[in-house]
Amino acid sequence: MRIIAILGIVVMGIAIAYYFTYSSVNQKKLPVIQPRDLKSEMVNPELLEVGIGHRIGEFSLQNQVGETITLDDVKGKVFVVEYFFTTCQSICPKMTAQMTRVQKEFKGNDDFKILSFTVDPKHDTVEVMKVYAEKHNAIEGQWHFLTGSKKELYHLARNSFFVLKPAETLKLGDAGSDFIHTNNFVLVDQQLRIRGYYDGTSITEVNELMEDIQILLNKNE
Repeated sequence: MRIIAILGIVVMGIAIAYYFTYSSVNQKKLPVIQPRDLKSEMVNPELLEVGIGHRIGEFSLQNQVGETITLDDVKGKVFVVEYFFTTCQSICPKMTAQMTRVQKEFKGNDDFKILSFTVDPKHDTVEVMKVYAEKHNAIEGQWHFLTGSKKELYHLARNSFFVLKPAETLKLGDAGSDFIHTNNFVLVDQQLRIRGYYDGTSITEVNELMEDIQILLNKNE
């Protein structure tokens, strides 16, 4: 009887812990981040004037296997965005390691995608991106390394994801003085709305990101 009682207490304890853990995750409400919520220096003045109703804009870029990836490929899905370049030796390796954790957590979930946009498309060709993707065990179809015209890549950074900060710019050859070098991971929901920014070099913040991804996948907004 004593053993049964002890087992009962253990089972009850596990059930209570699970209940509170599950409840805390599902009670969290993620913000819908609008242009008016961000620092004005990060937002195109025209978008700042509108202030609300922001959605990620159209794009058409090539991934590491030469497929054309557009906004239609992520509509109705949860996805995380980063900007990087393959020759980066500072924050990018840390960010890629953390994004690998994110991929592992949601491996095989077709409702979740990762988009890694290069900021150095002159160097980061499809072939270069493929080598980089394979080196980091990117799952084809889930983690897209994207390249294309600098104009389109930077337009997205400024006008869709708002990741170009004056304090995070570098000069690199003809990339210009607005070379993007940000540690931000951007979380986007099924309706193409920004739901969070996270430090991609921080284990703690990436843990929070993964929790928030699950919230969106559960459609608990």
